[in-house]
Amino acid sequence: MGWLWAIIVGFVLGVIAKAVIPGKQHSPLWLTTICGILGAIAGNAIARALNVAETRGIDWSRHIFQLVAAIIIVAVVDALYMATLGKRKRQRA
Repeated sequence: MGWLWAIIVGFVLGVIAKAVIPGKQHSPLWLTTICGILGAIAGNAIARALNVAETRGIDWSRHIFQLVAAIIIVAVVDALYMATLGKRKRQRA
């Protein structure tokens, strides 16, 4: 069940990150989900390093770290995606 939650959280974080980043992102949904999963992992690690991983109630600080990490990862991966696969698609057309 842990993998299912990781995919769901990664999907939600990735979609929110895509919505926050200005402009159009061209990376596919599966890649966005993977970036969201990586953002959740990185955000949890940052929160643990700053001793705010477990707080009373909702862990807002941990969720903010996860979202910021997902935004950065989605932006970088989308730029790399367009630099590699985007050129191939433009050359075919």
